[in-house]
Parts: sequence; structure tokens; C-alpha cells
Amino acid sequence: MTHRKYPDRPLVGVGAVVFRNAEVLLVQRGREPAYGLWSLPGGLVKVGESLEAAVCREVLEETGVVVKALDVVACLDRVIPDDEGRIAYHYVLVDFLCEPTHGEPRPGGDVLACAYFALERLSDLNLTRGAAEIIHKAHTGSYPRKPAIYDPSL
Repeated sequence: MTHRKYPDRPLVGVGAVVFRNAEVLLVQRGREPAYGLWSLPGGLVKVGESLEAAVCREVLEETGVVVKALDVVACLDRVIPDDEGRIAYHYVLVDFLCEPTHGEPRPGGDVLACAYFALERLSDLNLTRGAAEIIHKAHTGSYPRKPAIYDPSL
């Protein structure tokens, strides 16, 4: 079994950029790394689960909001060393633009809080590294719009 802290290999995770009008859905993390910071809803992909299914499941578990995955916004890695330089956490993340289909935010799973926030309020929040940039890319459509790099039917 691979542990989150000091893993023996990178862990695959997903995140969701969910807009409702000029607001974005965020969660306040309830576990390390990033405990207490505001971030995109998301989590780890389970064995046998597609990326699309994982992002929809994670958003529902963390926020109670049902979403439909539309597009990949970003693929990134998060390598977080400890104070001695050892790799404490290593995630490969795929962030999706998602559309809410129903449900209102209510914290669940391993989050402290969740809510929709006006985009102009993002600078007031203590966000995880890169979250504001990913939200901006998704909102403006400034992420690469090339032929699909993610196709769950393949």
C-alpha cells in the first residue's frame, strides 16, 4: 500500500474548477499537505477508476455538488519536501473544468469548509500554490485548446 506521506511512488489526483456564474467552488483543506488552505475540490484516483469518474466523485464527496467534467485545464505535479529535503508528498494532478448540475455546497469528506467565492475575492483567500492561476486559465479559456489530450473512451 502506498502512503500519502513519504510515498514510494507518485500518487495520481484530480481537481475540479467549478464555476457558477462569476463564482468558483473552493474547499478548505482538512488534512496535510495544505491543511487549512483554500483549494480546488479534488483528491486521489482510486484503482480502476477513470479520471473523469474520480473528479466527479471527489467533488460530490467534498462538497455535495454534482458535476460534469468538460475539459482538462491543467496537468501538474506537486513535489513537497520535508525540512530535511526528503520527499514528503508527491502528486501528479489533472485539473478539470467542470459544470455543476445540481446540489449546494456543504462540507463533507476531509474538508473543513466549502463555498462558492466571487472571482474578485480570490486574492483575499489563503489559496494553495497555483490555484488562482488555474482558476484564471479556466475562466478565461487561456489553457491550451488543442485536439483533446484526454479522451475517456480510449
